[in-house]
Amino acid sequence: MKRSTIFDIASKLNLSPATVSRALRDHPDISEKTKKRILAAAKELNYLPNPVARSLRNKTSSTIGVIVPEIRHDFFSSAISGIEDIAYAAGYTIIVCQSNEDPAREAVNVRTLAMNHVAGAIISISQGTTSSAHFKVLQDFRVPFVFFDRVMDAFKASKVVVDDFGGAYAAVQYLLKAGYTTIAHLAGPEHLSISTERLRGYRMALNDNGGQLGGEIVVHGGMNEEDGLVGVDKLMKLAVKPDAIFAVNDPVALGAFKRLREHKKRIPEDVAIVGFSNNKTTELVDPPLTTVDQPSYELGKKAAEVLLDQITGRNGMRPRTEVLKTRLIVRGST
Repeated sequence: MKRSTIFDIASKLNLSPATVSRALRDHPDISEKTKKRILAAAKELNYLPNPVARSLRNKTSSTIGVIVPEIRHDFFSSAISGIEDIAYAAGYTIIVCQSNEDPAREAVNVRTLAMNHVAGAIISISQGTTSSAHFKVLQDFRVPFVFFDRVMDAFKASKVVVDDFGGAYAAVQYLLKAGYTTIAHLAGPEHLSISTERLRGYRMALNDNGGQLGGEIVVHGGMNEEDGLVGVDKLMKLAVKPDAIFAVNDPVALGAFKRLREHKKRIPEDVAIVGFSNNKTTELVDPPLTTVDQPSYELGKKAAEVLLDQITGRNGMRPRTEVLKTRLIVRGST
């Protein structure tokens, strides 16, 4: 169906398009009687204003773009809820794009948001993103933006993250104190900031315990369930097999959980597992998964608050980094 325009309203009422435009903007020069006629015609014709055209005229926008790797996991859907609640309260709506863990698709999303003159953008990068070149288009279009969770450390922009190092350290320290002697880490991509920080926490916890017992066992992979399956297959081929696994996130941990069961391993009697994120599904498996709680909703809220500060100019425009705390949730898998 063809989209109605102010010209359609003007033609129906035998008025000028300029009069219709001013009435729709509640201009004081237009009488209340004429405004009512125009609003009634706009409703009848199912007229919707064009926000892009309006933003080009006014050099403002009420839309915030959000780019996430994927929505199917609870972490990102919860973070989006936090973003939307803060944005809505401030008079903004959000538009959500998925990169599907594809850097090329992420670049298209970034360019689309920039060309549509969004008020700002909040971005969590894909696991395959190694170059920051495509984010420069936001700077070129003067679009303020904030990275959250998965960030580009080398790029000069505001960032909102959790204490990935501290969360990983606490998880591995707990396993060591619980008596586990050979702890493996199913790590994420080597270039990804959350992967490197969680790996650093794992290594530091082992080091602080004298690099003891089974030593370091690290298997790098991705951030999805399939990577947990593959990771466990590799661990089961080792001469000395781990009695505990710390996974880079919950999806990888749940993949490991499934594969261990297929290898006839009892959890936690044969192998304990710890994840990272506290996705809702971690409580549904048997036994429930021990995990590091990553406050996703609060992370989204904070990212939106930092972005709104940039949009409005509050607290200055210099990039800043906000770090939220994590906490270990001990359940049956350990």
